[in-house]
Amino acid sequence: MNILEEIQNCPVEWKELGEVCSVKKGKQLNKNLLTEDGLYPAYNGGQTYSGRTNDYNVEANTIIVSQGGASAGFVNFVDTKFWANAHCYYILPDETRVNNRFVYHFVKMNQKYLMDFQHGAGIPALKADKLSKLLLPIPPLEIQEKIVQILDKFTAYVTELTSELTSELTSRKKQYSFYRDKLLSFEDEVYQVEWKVLKDVATLKNGKDWKTLPSGEIPVYGSGGEMGEFVADHSYDKPTVLIPRKGSISNLFYLEKAFWNVDTVYYTEIDDEQIIPKYFYYYLTTVKLEEMATNPTRPSLTQAILDKIRIPVPSLEIQSRIVQVLDNFDKVCNDLNIGLPRENELRQKQYEYFREKLLTFVAEGEYTESRVEEWDNSAIIKLLQWVFGPIRVEFGAMAKIVRGASPRPISKFITESEKGIPWIKIGDVEKDSKYVSKTKERITQAGSEKSRLVYKGDFIMSNSMSFGRPYILDIDGCIHDGWLSISSFEDLCSPDYLYHYLLTDTMQHMMRKNASNGTVQNLNAEIVRQLIIVLPPLSQQSQAVSVLDNFDTLTNSLSEGLPKEIELRQKQYEYWREQLFKF
Repeated sequence: MNILEEIQNCPVEWKELGEVCSVKKGKQLNKNLLTEDGLYPAYNGGQTYSGRTNDYNVEANTIIVSQGGASAGFVNFVDTKFWANAHCYYILPDETRVNNRFVYHFVKMNQKYLMDFQHGAGIPALKADKLSKLLLPIPPLEIQEKIVQILDKFTAYVTELTSELTSELTSRKKQYSFYRDKLLSFEDEVYQVEWKVLKDVATLKNGKDWKTLPSGEIPVYGSGGEMGEFVADHSYDKPTVLIPRKGSISNLFYLEKAFWNVDTVYYTEIDDEQIIPKYFYYYLTTVKLEEMATNPTRPSLTQAILDKIRIPVPSLEIQSRIVQVLDNFDKVCNDLNIGLPRENELRQKQYEYFREKLLTFVAEGEYTESRVEEWDNSAIIKLLQWVFGPIRVEFGAMAKIVRGASPRPISKFITESEKGIPWIKIGDVEKDSKYVSKTKERITQAGSEKSRLVYKGDFIMSNSMSFGRPYILDIDGCIHDGWLSISSFEDLCSPDYLYHYLLTDTMQHMMRKNASNGTVQNLNAEIVRQLIIVLPPLSQQSQAVSVLDNFDTLTNSLSEGLPKEIELRQKQYEYWREQLFKF
């Protein structure tokens, strides 16, 4: 028999709450006894405790109901010792007749009913008799216990989900802060950005007192935000950023509505032909305004200080894209309906990775974060490409670059078996070839386990002697420690684009310049990882490759065609020479 059948078949007695429970009212606590670090919470008329104190008047695991204020009738369960103040009812069940948690769940179910009984023209209140006369069903204690077990499980699930959602939103906000900071960092020569000071793009305006203004519907803002006052006049009614002058100076506000600001906060008249107001706001949120304060005791900012803040001003198109990205992140971070309530273990690990790794990423025009096995960096790189177009990326951030390995002695592992694994040596590549298609030797499976496996589509590059020449593998195989392997870049970079790019004079010069000194220059993996690649979006890479391949075809046509043409002409010459000299 399930619990629903048991409930339907069991005897149930209905009693008023006051018949099976004592409904008591708390005692007023002197406000001077409230401290931030008190041992016990003090509950009054609100939904949460109003402070802490070092004394208590009610034991733990007690049902409370708010007696006064806007939340009168709100039901809660306190699992620690606490002080019940004068606007707090607490309920003590006769546990020989009713289960404490059973009473809580039932009274909580009737919370709206109790709140509807608020009375009083001034501060709303709930009369004790309304609470005491609430009718309570009383099944046998055994059934009450089963009901409590089920409902407590649901409560635990809700608590868990709330905790996970809070954690998720915290993570998303950290992600948002990271992406915001990186999108608003401009130290790159690939795309154009002009640096200006604040006074070149916006004018700071002082606020005024509001007390002499007639009442109206326009909100009044101070350094803490809306003050709860409304007037009939406005300081400004266009998109603006409010910057506190005193107090909470990093507490910025973006407004697109009419407002009045008092003298503790500036508003800004923004030149929207140069800078999008929302972009201006987002950038200012990355500036450490508190470090510019003139008075550490009571922080304040002067116009002279603010006017000198340097602001990067890219094209309006790029500004618009940045705003789109950050608006989307802001929405995800702040809308509980979008924030995912649960994440599986892998997703959670991904967020932990982003928090740990991406918060240290420095994208001042160059993306330098190292790759890890679990995830690549394609998401942030693609986002930056979408905003800025071509970006500068450290090679090791977009590809896996490792040195080969040699089984020794190699002669022990060489095999003539067709099942052997191709053993790629310098002698297997042709000077002007783009691909490695075959090898002269193979090694055993045991040898491959001591070497470095590479796969069709990977790049290899010699790291000594004639170093820096890339080749694309057309076969699977193994490489020795005279090679570097370059792989796992396909999501971000076309192999053909990378091939052409690595052969540019600039890249070849950088590799020669950075190669470690010695009798023989050596190009180790770390040097290659630190090379900077200009990485446009894949669509632009394809266009570049198309042009370069055409030039390559034309070049090969000339170099291959001319000798054949000369040979043909020579044969024609010889033929006609023979014919013409026949007398």
